[in-house]
Amino acid sequence: MNTSPKHTTFRRALAAASVVTLTGILLAPAGYAQVSKCIDKGGKVVGYASECPSGTRVEQMNIRSAPAAAPATAGKTLAEREADFRKRQMEKQEAQGKTDKQAADNEARARACDSARSYLKTLQSGTRVVRADPTTGERTFLGDDDYPKEMATAQRAVEANCK
Repeated sequence: MNTSPKHTTFRRALAAASVVTLTGILLAPAGYAQVSKCIDKGGKVVGYASECPSGTRVEQMNIRSAPAAAPATAGKTLAEREADFRKRQMEKQEAQGKTDKQAADNEARARACDSARSYLKTLQSGTRVVRADPTTGERTFLGDDDYPKEMATAQRAVEANCK
């Protein structure tokens, strides 16, 4: 028989592990709590405890603890969990992209609204408005007879952009 120090240490560790394992197996059915219902002489429940006060009748109750919930990924392989993770990441990126686009659209609409309101106020104040001719690039002033038409166009721009 081998009695080297390494072998002896290994045997002791194995024996300790066996004791711990056997204790766990023997105590596994102890999912029941030992709680007694304490009932007085009138039949009224006085309390619940492991030991009841004198002058009360003891009635044993078996309270069973709920089993632990199984993890959600118990039946999935590593590849399936990886695919689920990547899918969640893609969905998160898509949602972030939509949120960013919505914010950019709202900001552009706010700028367009401010610009349209400012232009309408300029037209309503009677200030001379200068335009560039698209063909020649020459600056021309808006004529008095063009103001009502231009104001109607500016009003539609305000209504469209300032919702």
